[in-house]
Amino acid sequence: MEDILKINEQDNVAVALKDLPRGKKVQVEDEEIELTSDVPRGHKIALKPMNKGMDILKYGFPIGHLEKPVQPGDWVHTDNTKTNLEGVQDYQYQPKFADNPFTNENLTFKGFKRRDGRVGIRNELWIVPTVGCVNGIAEQIIKIFQSDVGDIAPFDNIQVLKHNYGCSQLGDDHVNTRTILGNAVKHPNAGGVLVLGLGCENNSVNEFEQSLGDYDRSRIKFLTSQDVMNEMEEGVKLLHEIYQAAKDDHREEVPLSELKVGLKCGGSDGFSGITANPLLGRLSDYLVAQNGTTVLTEVPEMFGAEKLLMERAVNEKVFHKTVDLINDFKQYFIKHDQPIYENPSPGNKDGGITTLEDKSLGCTQKAGTSVVTDVLKYGERLETKGLNLLSSPGNDLVASTALAAAGCQVVLFTTGRGTPFGSFVPTMKISTNTQIYENKKHWIDFNAGSLLEGKAPDDVLQDFINYIISVASGELVNNEKNDFREIAIFKSGVTL
Repeated sequence: MEDILKINEQDNVAVALKDLPRGKKVQVEDEEIELTSDVPRGHKIALKPMNKGMDILKYGFPIGHLEKPVQPGDWVHTDNTKTNLEGVQDYQYQPKFADNPFTNENLTFKGFKRRDGRVGIRNELWIVPTVGCVNGIAEQIIKIFQSDVGDIAPFDNIQVLKHNYGCSQLGDDHVNTRTILGNAVKHPNAGGVLVLGLGCENNSVNEFEQSLGDYDRSRIKFLTSQDVMNEMEEGVKLLHEIYQAAKDDHREEVPLSELKVGLKCGGSDGFSGITANPLLGRLSDYLVAQNGTTVLTEVPEMFGAEKLLMERAVNEKVFHKTVDLINDFKQYFIKHDQPIYENPSPGNKDGGITTLEDKSLGCTQKAGTSVVTDVLKYGERLETKGLNLLSSPGNDLVASTALAAAGCQVVLFTTGRGTPFGSFVPTMKISTNTQIYENKKHWIDFNAGSLLEGKAPDDVLQDFINYIISVASGELVNNEKNDFREIAIFKSGVTL
């Protein structure tokens, strides 16, 4: 492995690929630079003399400006750098499109075809509570049902989508809860769902059912606990009915165009924009070439790189939807009297990320180079193939839940520091460096750190594509093996 990496020829900083001591001499093109301090791996090193106020260039773009002058070999980080970002901006549509480097290879995976034409990569049985009060009842129903049937096949798994909401909520919060739960009920990874209510919550079972529109009545059942003598007995009975309806479910070959993939990162480090995120970007372009669908979210982590997404909008309508996506989220910060650019997190900074531009330029690489075909509001479901943008905060569980609720059958999650969580769909962890992969093999599913160790990018991509197809065809990822499955719903208003 080399000591440092200059990502773009225009850059005036390089990234340390390993912990480097003060006095270490590193080679940059034809010049030798001596480090003036210890520089942790993933962090930035100045390549030339720069004065206060000069832009720092990484990925070929400014990631902020200097608060102090630096010399070659100086450590460039939070004590001498500040963001260039401020306020809500006006934007102009100036499209720039790139040719997709991939072609359609007519690949398939083995999935579950649903009555509405969609395809699941899992066949699970879920209890979806309309309100958090019945989480415990749902768990008891599952225990009794599993004791009755023993083997739950043809279902891969049975779980409660536990949450704390559904009552004492007003306005958008109430709508968000109903919408996200409704999208989960109709998710193609669910082979059957019991919607379980209490009876006095404002997210009432009757109104919830009406909000679903058309649905498969043999696979989706409803129970209001206060309306029956023994809610556990009735719940088990309904699960048995769903179980009988699903007894012939089986996997069959379907085109890769049916795959819908969420793109997410968390616990990012200085390698995120060098290894794992670009790998997801290439995968996104590859899936788009197969007429598949990918979704990028985490709007606050688009700030500073949003123009690169806007110029890829397929038309002016999608461009204006992208502008609204960005500025509406900035107004959300302003409404709550919070600084728009109070990012990155302490973990990001420890990993080498200094400013929000630094984070965003790395984060948005997960979207590759494809045209942006549509922009979704929080809670909206996918309608358009290709690369989509989705409104959601950067919070790992909230954003992953939003991706799943939009219709993604799997979430691809890059990380440089590691995280064990999972959403209610398979949540695949891709490490940015080999060290975290080796340390946390029970969390991490795929190692993109091999890109720093001489493995050819095309070989890594092919391995990744093969792995994605295996997971879509039934291979479990670590969050599933560990049974780490959660949901989180965006909340911004009053709790009664």
